Amino acid sequence: MSDLAAALDVVGARWALLIVERLLEGPQRYGDLQRDLGMGTNMLATRLRELEAAGILHRLPLRHNTRAYALTDRGLDLRATITALGRWGAQET
Repeated sequence: MSDLAAALDVVGARWALLIVERLLEGPQRYGDLQRDLGMGTNMLATRLRELEAAGILHRLPLRHNTRAYALTDRGLDLRATITALGRWGAQET
């Protein structure tokens, strides 16, 4: 498997990079991510589990049995990639 294929295996799933982009702003609660991204709860839960298993993010316990999600150092390393993809997407064709 190529390095690119290995990277896409981790962050190439639908919504994954959008979740990471949102978490670049700082820790976010589950409900805030769901509302801000407008994605279904089942899909969000799945992607969060996958990204946590890949070491991209981790859960932060909060009061009243709620959690927030924050990027790990590995997740923060995606900042330049996400910025570059955003610039690429903004280019006019």
